[in-house]
Amino acid sequence: MKRGPILDTAKDCVTRDRAATHGRPEDTFGMIASVWSARIGVDLTPAKVCILLADLKTCRAWGNPAHLDNWIDLAGYAACGGELATDSDPQEGAHA
Repeated sequence: MKRGPILDTAKDCVTRDRAATHGRPEDTFGMIASVWSARIGVDLTPAKVCILLADLKTCRAWGNPAHLDNWIDLAGYAACGGELATDSDPQEGAHA
């Protein structure tokens, strides 16, 4: 698959209404940040959760580079993280 369709698929995944199934991404990444922060003792932000989830997809892609889902999700987490870091809190990237 070419890069355009990969990005189009990722865009579709992160822009269509998935709130009914998974809740608002802002809320979900915020909950994950709270839980992971408590578990590991590091103050995480929702945008940093996206970075860590992108790391997960990077590791999966490393082990199975032909599995397209990893690349699509990696692009999606990058888009969500960028939005969270720039729209919600101008200091988001400054802590943790």
